[in-house]
Amino acid sequence: MLLGTAAAALLGVAMVGGAMLLPSTGLTEAAEAPTPPPEALSPNATPPAMPGEGEALPLPPEPPRLADGPEYEACLTLLRTEPEDAIAMAEALEQRGIAVEGARHCLALALLAAGEPDRAAERLERLASSSHASALARAAVYAQASQAWMMANQPGRAYAASTLALTLSPEDPALLVDRALAAASLARYDEALLDLDHALKLEPGRPDTLTFRAAALRHLDRQAEAMLAVEEALKLAPGQAEALLERGILKQLRGDTAGARADWQGTIANAPDSAAADLARQNLALNEAGPRRR
Repeated sequence: MLLGTAAAALLGVAMVGGAMLLPSTGLTEAAEAPTPPPEALSPNATPPAMPGEGEALPLPPEPPRLADGPEYEACLTLLRTEPEDAIAMAEALEQRGIAVEGARHCLALALLAAGEPDRAAERLERLASSSHASALARAAVYAQASQAWMMANQPGRAYAASTLALTLSPEDPALLVDRALAAASLARYDEALLDLDHALKLEPGRPDTLTFRAAALRHLDRQAEAMLAVEEALKLAPGQAEALLERGILKQLRGDTAGARADWQGTIANAPDSAAADLARQNLALNEAGPRRR
């Protein structure tokens, strides 16, 4: 599971007492004060910034291997620092017939790193479908395709790719969480909760999965259960930024403005450069603006 990127795609949605402000939906997002500034409700509100053309995107820490050979390994190493050079190297390897599946895999990941998630996702899906590698390796490539579709703001295709991954590796908790994130981005919270519960049975005690479960429960208006889930996450990982963000949202919905503010301040203190911290800052600003505009 590529939690940093998949979750970041879902973290940039603001809420007003549970109502979405932007078209996309996700599991954990900003919660506003009960009375928002009028402009916050505009249907033309600007969505969170996505990587621009040519801007590098995050990559999995260790891509699955579809081939052997030093050229393939060199290409995978190169794409992390020089994606354009990796694209050229991968194309040359494929033309020369060297580690062809590996070259195609490196090319797709290099396109992702170069800021072209749509092209990367399509190539990764084709490769996972046609590859002669093991089922587990193919599942991992489908998972990469799913994550690339999320980066491309296409959660429906991400959900489909995650489902294909799960047909090859049905008991993989990371794949289940990936599909849950895609389902949540489609506002299919019941389905997201089923996958998250399954993931937790396979891998109990994951704070990140518990936090996503809390957010899914919140969207299903099961706030008491959501609070239990996020408190469990914070017992396992005190100070986790995403869990504090989610607990702050739940406190705000309960009317505990001071408690929400404290949790969002904790989010910023613990992970100042994270997407969760950005949302916490938005929440704090909106929390302050709401009363002044009444």
